[in-house]
Amino acid sequence: MFVVNFYENKNLLLSQLLNRLPAVGEDLKIKGRKGKVSSVNSIDEKKFHVQVTLENVNKNKLVSGQSNKKKR
Repeated sequence: MFVVNFYENKNLLLSQLLNRLPAVGEDLKIKGRKGKVSSVNSIDEKKFHVQVTLENVNKNKLVSGQSNKKKR
């Protein structure tokens, strides 16, 4: 079992106890956001820091069919 800390830049996203370490380039989902593992750093025998790059989320999506309707 390994203690794995997931970081985006210097922000801690998630700490987990895992049986298997994630590989570099592996796709994963953390807190509902998709991302890729960019690096894995060994701190101790059982502690690892994993750097993750997350995809940007577009919050302002307009559906083309509903943009012409009046809001009440």
